[in-house]
Amino acid sequence: MRFILHIFIFLALVNSSSAFAQNQKDKVEALRVDYITKRVELSSAESEKFWPIYNEYNDKIKAIRKNLRQSYRKGPENLSDQESEQLYILFVQSKQAEVDVHKQYNDKLKVIIGARKMVKLHLAEEEFRMKVMRSLNPKGEGE
Repeated sequence: MRFILHIFIFLALVNSSSAFAQNQKDKVEALRVDYITKRVELSSAESEKFWPIYNEYNDKIKAIRKNLRQSYRKGPENLSDQESEQLYILFVQSKQAEVDVHKQYNDKLKVIIGARKMVKLHLAEEEFRMKVMRSLNPKGEGE
């Protein structure tokens, strides 16, 4: 009986930490949307068209990167020469796929918000990324 109680407590802790992590991701995502919307100066009409396409774009980039990360799980020291060569080819193909997705979606977004706001978008993305990185490393360690 005590063993079952320990398992229940463990599962409750795992579930709560998972919910906390998801809540944190949701908060960061909301902050990112707000930051980009303000910095790019998206109108309501632009936002309505922009965000679904931008989110689709981000999902595709994340999927490409996740696939590559999963391929690296074995660790380079445990790979044969042939496996290393295949992983290197996958790396190059993944980077090309990212470029292709960037081009495709940047063209779609430019139609919605124009070139000037596309430049603002790229700057806002980088600024937001840097703000998040600084918030994770407030003392500037490792920079």
